[in-house]
Amino acid sequence: MHLGRVIGTVVSTSKDQSLSGSKLLIVARLNEKTEPDGFTEIAVDTVGAGHGEIVIVTTSSAARMTESLDGSVADASIVGIVDTVETH
Repeated sequence: MHLGRVIGTVVSTSKDQSLSGSKLLIVARLNEKTEPDGFTEIAVDTVGAGHGEIVIVTTSSAARMTESLDGSVADASIVGIVDTVETH
């Protein structure tokens, strides 16, 4: 899992059926200081995240372990919206 910031949306009218009805968001990966690290990805939103929010992203087979994505082709999923981040 890693932190990311929602920076945009993707609209795709033609996609795999397993993604039908899913909201696709562009997420910029963040480092431990919540600064962008230069990597972006498209993730399926499972929690109702919005633009500018810091989110928790899970990837690979773990991305498909949410109830709504079971059996999906998704490789990245937003599984949480972050309230605060503290580093020491």
